Amino acid sequence: MASQRIAVVTGANKGIGFGIVKELCAKFDGIVYLTARDEGRGNAAVKELSKLGLSARFHQLDIDASESIAAFADYVKKTYGGLDVLVNNAGMAYKVAATESFGEQAENTIRVNYFGTLAVCRALYPLLRPHARVSMVSSSSGHLLRINGDEPAASALRQKLSSSTLTEGELSELMNQFIKKAKDGTYKEAGWPNSTYVVSKVGVSALTRIQQRAFDVDSRPDLVVNSCHPGYVDTDMTSHKGPLTIEQGAVCPSYLALLPPNIKEPQGAYLWYNKQVVDWVNGPTPSFV
Repeated sequence: MASQRIAVVTGANKGIGFGIVKELCAKFDGIVYLTARDEGRGNAAVKELSKLGLSARFHQLDIDASESIAAFADYVKKTYGGLDVLVNNAGMAYKVAATESFGEQAENTIRVNYFGTLAVCRALYPLLRPHARVSMVSSSSGHLLRINGDEPAASALRQKLSSSTLTEGELSELMNQFIKKAKDGTYKEAGWPNSTYVVSKVGVSALTRIQQRAFDVDSRPDLVVNSCHPGYVDTDMTSHKGPLTIEQGAVCPSYLALLPPNIKEPQGAYLWYNKQVVDWVNGPTPSFV
């Protein structure tokens, strides 16, 4: 069992995550795990795949619940001994019409999208086998230039976030600072934008760069992590406004999950939905879709 290759996709019972599982079922030479918070929806998604002639397995995983993450990591370790592909797709976004305060939205969005993703990485990265691939689903909102609050504070923040010496601890501290500023109403003067989703996804993009630096000095050879903007996709999260299908949204995250062994680039990069590497620090960001 231990020699079987394993791929895991988080938040995969619908939307882009489901599209990524479909793509991996067709192209990955191993077992694909579709994970989701809700067991009923997850199992229903696996049944839907089997109707298409695709085979995936389900395991419950809520990235916002530490005991769920620990149970899943334990399951993977005991059953397979390791992991070859991880796609961090799970996340949340408030609708424009949300009535929660900006401070509450900041706390919840950063907790799930940034700290939840970080918690999954901390639990599963020790299980990555040599040549493993990690694909982070970021967003066009996750580009550094979206940090556009008042100057000169915004420039100072962008400099910190893009620093080649930024640590995971320092990045987490910045995310917590944003929550605090969002709650007391001083976020704009501190350089932050007026979108909690933007900050959460910039956090994920910055985390990717930090993690690749750690992988570069890891004793396991050829560990690679990249982040991408999957495109503006027709999903529940976009209120079905995106012009792209979930299959089109799955293209770049799946491409990053299946990068061949010993590839020199992309590594620790930020890609657009068309697989193009984008300068995350200076831009420009390509056209939206």
